[in-house]
Amino acid sequence: MSQECCNTDEKDVQKKKPVHKSENNKEHVHSEGDSHDHEDGDEHDDHDHGSGEVEGWKAHWQLLSSLAILLVMLVLEFGFKFKPVFPIDLIIYAIAYLLAGYNVLKLAFIKAKRFDFFNEFFLMSVATVGAFSIGSYSEGVAVMVFYSIGEWFQDSAVNKAKRSIKALLDIRPDEVTVLRNGTAQVVHPNEIQVDEIIQVKAGEKVALDGELDSEAATFNTAALTGESKPDTKRKGEQVLAGMINLDKVSEIKVTSLFKDSKLSKILEMVQDATARKSQTQLFISKFAKIYTPIVFALALGVCLIPYFFVHPYVFNVWFYRALVFLVISCPCALVVSIPLGYFGGIGLASRNGILFKGSNFLDVITKVNVVVMDKTGTLTKGVFKVQDVVTKDIERDELVKLTATLESNSTHPIAKAVVAYAGDIIKNAKAENVEEISGHGLKGTVDGKSVLAGNVKLLKKFNIDYPKEIETLVDTLVVIAVNDKYSGHITIADEIKEDAKQAIDEMHSLKIQTVMLSGDKQSVVSKVAQALGIENAYGDLLPEGKVEKVQALKNEGKHIAFVGDGVNDAPVVALADAGIAMGGLGSDATIETADVVIQNDQPSKIVMAIKIGKITRRIVWQNITIAMVIKVVVLVLGAGGIATLWEAVIADVGVALLAILNAVRIQRMKL
Repeated sequence: MSQECCNTDEKDVQKKKPVHKSENNKEHVHSEGDSHDHEDGDEHDDHDHGSGEVEGWKAHWQLLSSLAILLVMLVLEFGFKFKPVFPIDLIIYAIAYLLAGYNVLKLAFIKAKRFDFFNEFFLMSVATVGAFSIGSYSEGVAVMVFYSIGEWFQDSAVNKAKRSIKALLDIRPDEVTVLRNGTAQVVHPNEIQVDEIIQVKAGEKVALDGELDSEAATFNTAALTGESKPDTKRKGEQVLAGMINLDKVSEIKVTSLFKDSKLSKILEMVQDATARKSQTQLFISKFAKIYTPIVFALALGVCLIPYFFVHPYVFNVWFYRALVFLVISCPCALVVSIPLGYFGGIGLASRNGILFKGSNFLDVITKVNVVVMDKTGTLTKGVFKVQDVVTKDIERDELVKLTATLESNSTHPIAKAVVAYAGDIIKNAKAENVEEISGHGLKGTVDGKSVLAGNVKLLKKFNIDYPKEIETLVDTLVVIAVNDKYSGHITIADEIKEDAKQAIDEMHSLKIQTVMLSGDKQSVVSKVAQALGIENAYGDLLPEGKVEKVQALKNEGKHIAFVGDGVNDAPVVALADAGIAMGGLGSDATIETADVVIQNDQPSKIVMAIKIGKITRRIVWQNITIAMVIKVVVLVLGAGGIATLWEAVIADVGVALLAILNAVRIQRMKL
């Protein structure tokens, strides 16, 4: 079909950020999947998909003109006894041929100058010029005309897929109202600095990430989560770019630059995704490079070898069969429909709040047979509330103040719960020398007192005695030590997400094993696992412990998907075959490392991502099978003299159109 999809060296798409993977099947992303070295320079501008309205109208005019002339000539040739005489018929058909095939001939010439003869453009040019040389004018024009029709359909399908993906996420506003020196100014979001206050009117999109400065506001979060359910934010809560203000004028304090907003990063992910080829695409690209020269050699054999075995040998007859062979052998249907299928898969996932960072991960996720999940923020809401405060030798308010002041330096959901519970108690308090001890908790100084706040392992690490009975408590605890003495604990409760049980049940129905890993204590982890029906659950794990568990599963030959949301999940997300991040509440480090991002934090989307991968792969292989079977049949018929150029071009274009229509189906599917 066209240069962009049939030429495997079509574009130089540079990856902005490398993906650091180790010991898994994702390393190929850095090489052939990341960049298609565009060898052909100038011809890209002459044959670019969606290069502008002028080029589009030019292509349509050429196609319509050639179709009209071909129709007239066919009516004259087959509908009336009168037939044009030479050279009038040659001139008229040549005009139609040039109108339909100008771009193909030009690209073939440019490539030939670089000694690149094994490509579809040179193949089509040889076949059609050959047809003219033996007087098969109408067949030669028909090849180019039907080829142009197929190209037009292909271009439309590819552009539609690209537009649908881009339209989902490229929704960043071009201007924003900022309050400066007591006046409202309208500027481009790029000009806004961190800590400035922006104003968002009802119905407007938020342009930058920030914290709500107004008392309360309600937002539509569909752009980021795929869900249009209104979300009410309170003062100080996070508001993300892409959300739509639903009720009244609101003020937001900016916390990140325009280029660093989550929406900008998501858009970058999707743009990068189109540059990463799946293993199937890489195979077909390599296959086409080997396949095309073989086809040329076979066509030459069809033309010349019968000279030694067939008597009488008629050159024109065998030359015509070789031309048929060349036309039908064009691998366009394969090279076009496969990337289009993956485009569709990425688009379908995006519409459902799931971002695949490359078509290769659509393939990877179909092989997953074990899904390993974090607990907090993944299977549970991560919205903790303080249930009880137990003290020893210290006032209740004093314990809460010391703990909350220290925890205010952490973004962990448990820490936020303690801070929210403390309220104004910590208004003028400040923690110093704060140190985060990974997998344990926090250490620091508050009001001149040394404070430890975390899990039981933290107190063990510093050899601080504590009541052993607290180890038997099921709920999540924040254990506190003041001046190296146990001073009490705070009980925290979390809640399982509404669709978590449904997600686990659906995974089991797909024969997928489920595992839960958590830094929380084993009693809490076991309780959640039992409620959800998860087979294996491990608690009291440090980040390196999670890595060890996943590595052990990989050593058993399992294909692993790990789902997490915290900073400490980033190493294990990178290790898994398919790393999945809960993007709504997830940390930037985990989202950056992950291969798949679930924007609305729903566990049920894990299963949906797997299903989308399987749907995409099934349709891609349907296209490969259909194309190969039909082409082999018509190749044999052409070599045997049964199929003519008419059958060859109709079969070629027909296969391509079938493959394109089949691939486009993905974009319209409902899950």
